[in-house]
Amino acid sequence: MGATIVGCSQSSSPRQSRDQITLAEAQELGSYSPFASYGELGVSPIYEGLLRPQADSDAEIPNLVPALAAAAPESIGPGRWRLQLREGITFSDGSAFDSADVVATYAALKDPTVASEIATNVAPITAVTADGPHAVIIDVDTETDPSPYLLTGIVPSEKVEQVPAADWALNVAPVGTGPYRLDSLRPDQAVMVAREDYWGEKPQVTRIVYTHTPDDNTRAQRIIAGEVDGANLPPRLIRSVQSGDVSTVAVKSADWRGVSFPAGQPFTADPQARLAMNLGVDRTAVIRDVLDGHGRPAYTPIGDVYGDAYNPDATFTFDATAAAAILDRAGWRPGSDGIREKDGARAEFELLYNASDTLRRDLSVAFATAMKPLGIQVDPRGSSWDEIDTRFDTSAVLLGGGSTPYSIDSQVYDTLHTRVPDSSPYSNPGNFTAPGLDELLERARQSPSGVDKDALYRDVQASYIAQPSNVFLAFLDHTYAYRNLGWKQTAPILEPHSHGVTWGPWWRLNAWTR
Repeated sequence: MGATIVGCSQSSSPRQSRDQITLAEAQELGSYSPFASYGELGVSPIYEGLLRPQADSDAEIPNLVPALAAAAPESIGPGRWRLQLREGITFSDGSAFDSADVVATYAALKDPTVASEIATNVAPITAVTADGPHAVIIDVDTETDPSPYLLTGIVPSEKVEQVPAADWALNVAPVGTGPYRLDSLRPDQAVMVAREDYWGEKPQVTRIVYTHTPDDNTRAQRIIAGEVDGANLPPRLIRSVQSGDVSTVAVKSADWRGVSFPAGQPFTADPQARLAMNLGVDRTAVIRDVLDGHGRPAYTPIGDVYGDAYNPDATFTFDATAAAAILDRAGWRPGSDGIREKDGARAEFELLYNASDTLRRDLSVAFATAMKPLGIQVDPRGSSWDEIDTRFDTSAVLLGGGSTPYSIDSQVYDTLHTRVPDSSPYSNPGNFTAPGLDELLERARQSPSGVDKDALYRDVQASYIAQPSNVFLAFLDHTYAYRNLGWKQTAPILEPHSHGVTWGPWWRLNAWTR
């Protein structure tokens, strides 16, 4: 399904200047650093990567085209690529952009002291070195084109710090080459203004105001009241704001939601139990009832946008009878209260979700409801990420993923591979891996693009389906509401896990025209 738009209006807001956009942002303001994952895919008002995504719609993987690079990467030998850089570009602090900034950015991304949230996203890059002031040499440990690893925002070498990324000055005082600069920041509002010295086409939207509005219902009320021009909203709320003045759009994404399972719980550690739970949930009903139709079933982290690499046979058919039979054969039998037991252990576990996220709450409740007829007791509980981060060994978690969909290798590897020393805590938390799956993932990631790589990823999906580690539920369509203020907007593109008002209709505000 491509992006769908409902409603239209040509009204303009009397409370703002003609060239200002005001957006309600659910996430806390700040952390404006690429090392904290801000703008990691080349989409940001402040930063630019060496490449950036470009597509005509959300129904395909975007092309990756030059941004700070002057041309696409050029192969100069096995695992070695040369990238020519644009000249005459300055950062928002007036300093000149050159190869030293690229080298410093990628060195920091891989520096254990910095502990960047996106370090694993650039793991295939083994070195970036300068080839004069206006070119770099990129070494990778695979046979693949490094383009998907060249999207993260480049920062001035002078701004790189040898401290954890969370403590960097860039979080609150960002400096990038992008079309906007941060003008002011406070907890409830951030203002970005167009740069007069931007190297590319000057933005016609000259001022972006982000207002921190974490509550879903409040964001909906604010756009209805005309206080903001746009907001991201959960699927169930999107219909409530449609009117003659407000348009809505649903954007296809590679953003999945699913349930991870703990290794420290006897029931969830049983491969047959995880297989039964995958068969026992009706994903179509979840999408209908929880997502209001704004999504597609997910069985693995690989969706149909990956073309020939997608395996249409790697699915789970909803079959509660078959699920119950699997549990019976595995020795999980109903106890006196109907909950299954085996060797003194119960088929009961806690399912944690971020308490501030109503969609994760609703998905958790839906999953628990689906498990009950199977004799599985799931206890959903809202919590904070600070607690959830410490509970992966003992509790299931309603997770989201798909942060790097423009690279199938990155999209899949961390999610399914056995954990490695630098793995994120959210990468395969239970450390469950089907026999032979790690080898398939390694071979697929190492292989150049083409029919052989596609075949390996189809095998990856088949192997995973035979012994799943998670229950993937759905790929979300991200839903947004906006006022049509007379702008010619840029069509949305396929989105990653990250969303909010940096994406949606506003992902390239600098390209909007009257």
